[in-house]
Amino acid sequence: MSDGKIQCAEYDDVFILKCSGDVRLTFCSALNETIEKILKTHSFKNVLIDLTEVVSIDSTTLGLLAKLSILSQRKLGLLPTLVSTNPDVNRVLDSMGFNQVFNVVHTPGPCPECLDDLPEQEQSEAVVKERVLEAHQILMSLNESNRNEFRDLVSALQGVAL
Repeated sequence: MSDGKIQCAEYDDVFILKCSGDVRLTFCSALNETIEKILKTHSFKNVLIDLTEVVSIDSTTLGLLAKLSILSQRKLGLLPTLVSTNPDVNRVLDSMGFNQVFNVVHTPGPCPECLDDLPEQEQSEAVVKERVLEAHQILMSLNESNRNEFRDLVSALQGVAL
């Protein structure tokens, strides 16, 4: 178990996803399932990702957040809002090119009391590998710097050279 947490809620036609603490790939299956379920079964006026309480966040989680944005744009025609107030997290978001796939703002989001926790899930090595691979391929698609940063990892996960 990590000391991180991911919570979600539907509030006033907005899907809210809040990450707190040290957010790692232990949430990748639950996060991916939530993203796919929410976008298949609901139509929202906005998607809000709140990172204001994040201490650190790994690239797998960031890749899945980018997936949420890309699918939101494709299926709902909207650019999600991402909230971050931590300067270290902001630097990571900037370097990953998140300003291309999110409206990035630096003020807290609404309704913290309406959020429900996403559970950490037991997951097989194959499922973790699949989620990590998908997340990093999405990050690589955002910019050249990410392609260079994650090329070796993706190549190792695929078992072939890129």
